Amino acid sequence: MLDRFRSFVRELAGEAGAPSGQAPDSPQLAAAALMYHVIQADGVLRPVERERFAQVLAEEYALGKGELQALIEQARLADGEAVDLYRFTSVLMDSMSEAERIGFIEILWEMVYADGIRHELEDNVVWRISELLGVSGRDRVHMRQRVQERLGIDGGGEA
Repeated sequence: MLDRFRSFVRELAGEAGAPSGQAPDSPQLAAAALMYHVIQADGVLRPVERERFAQVLAEEYALGKGELQALIEQARLADGEAVDLYRFTSVLMDSMSEAERIGFIEILWEMVYADGIRHELEDNVVWRISELLGVSGRDRVHMRQRVQERLGIDGGGEA
């Protein structure tokens, strides 16, 4: 499922990767802004979270260093300017299939566990994004469990 999402994102980005400036309604920017929102939801943005965020974006979008930094900065600014999550989830709803949205939730769990801890505020943000993307609670929990298993996290990794 994650592979299908990654394939979808690459299609959106094109073979050459992302342009240095994303349109405000770009699915790539919306996804990056939501990922950024998740990693800073607990009020602490740790270096390991920044690194994982950049790593996932680089992998998903096949970005060069300059393009990656531009997207990270745009995502940070877009998240800071947004009054709600709907701005980003509505873009993804219009551009992703159900399977791709479920795959995106798996990526958000990877963001949550970047520091090895699932904070209740991060958990809440993923739940709200899942609801806005029409991803069921069952699929959300299944994606969390997949990430926990892949990362070797026992007991939920709650803070």
